[in-house]
Formats: sequence, C-alpha cells, structure tokens
Amino acid sequence: MTEETPGFDEQSQQPDVPSDEAEPKAATPSSEEAAAPAGDDTGQSAALVAQLDQARTALGERTADLQRLQAEFQNYRRRVERDRVAVKEVAVANLLTELLPVLDDVGRAREHGELVGGFKSVAESLETTVAKLGLQQFGKEGEPFDPTIHEALMHSYAPDVTETTCVAVLQPGYRIGERTIRPARVAVAEPQPGAQAAKPAEESTEAQDDSENKESGGPDEG
Repeated sequence: MTEETPGFDEQSQQPDVPSDEAEPKAATPSSEEAAAPAGDDTGQSAALVAQLDQARTALGERTADLQRLQAEFQNYRRRVERDRVAVKEVAVANLLTELLPVLDDVGRAREHGELVGGFKSVAESLETTVAKLGLQQFGKEGEPFDPTIHEALMHSYAPDVTETTCVAVLQPGYRIGERTIRPARVAVAEPQPGAQAAKPAEESTEAQDDSENKESGGPDEG
C-alpha cells in the first residue's frame, strides 16, 4: 500500500512559468505621445524668446528715457549757471554805475591837484577795488571817434586832422569786459571842408612845377 505524502500533489510539482497574460507588458508610447514633449519644449523656447525680446525692448526704452532725462538735467544746470553769471554781472554793473559819479569827482580832484592826504588813499583804494571788479576806463585825446564807444558833446573843425578825432575827453568811458556801461563823452573835430580839396590842388601844382623844371633842364644857375 502506497503512502501519500501529506500536502503534496502533482500540480505543486510543476514550476511556475510566467505567462504573458499573467504579467502585462510595459506600455510602449505611441509616436504622437513621443513627439508631444518635443513640441512642448519648442513652445516653451518660443515663449522665452518672446519674453526676452520684450525685456530687451523695455530695457532700451528705459535707457533712452534715462539718457533724455540726463541730457535735460545737464541743460538745466547750464542754464542755471549761465543765469547765475548773468545776474552777477548785472548786479556788479549796476553797483559800478552808481559809483561812476564818485570816480568822476576823484578824476577832477586829481586834475586840480586836490587829491592829497587821506582823501588820496581812499580814492586809490576805491579805484583799486572797482578795477578788481572788472571796471575799465577808456577814452583818450587824439584817438579816432567811434560812435559805438564815444558820445560827442562838442563839435568843431580843425586843419590838422584827417578824420573825425576826439580832441578832448569831457568824461571818460567805462566798460566791464566787452560791455560798455558808459560811453566816453568827448569833443570831436573834423577836417575843414575846403582842406581836403585844397590839398590835392596844391599837390597837383607842385607836381606840375617839378615836371616843368625837369623839361627845362632845371633852374638857371645865374
């Protein structure tokens, strides 16, 4: 009589063979599914490029705005500095204009020999101070008359001048740089009306006499 081993049967003796139905295979992605990630990357790259272009455009606009503001600020500073210098020059010119009568008195006192003692020291200090502020005196006897810097208060004719000439300075002129704050007040003299016509006639007569002397062999020696 055959003994049966408990718990042992024929089916248990057969090895377990994996079957295709028992373990499903890994799903293979289709061509459309495989192409989908590449399309997503291309779209993202295009979006990033578009954002980069927008950022560059905005940066260019902001840079242009900054340069424009900087240029406007530089122009503003130049205008302020120019206006400040102009206001200073006008203020100095107004002050010196008020001092011109005092300088005229000093000049007259010097001409009459009254500039002595303490008054002389004060006058010289005043003249030195106004010179440091840029005040310059002009106007001399014998210089040609210039209507842009001279004011003729007296007029006469003189035989010894060849053009309109300042023969006397009644009040000196003053300027600051190129700006005239008071013209020189002068007496002028013009050539006599007949002097110019007579001089060429005399010259022509002398030339004719010289020509006649040359033709005759010179004056008789006696």
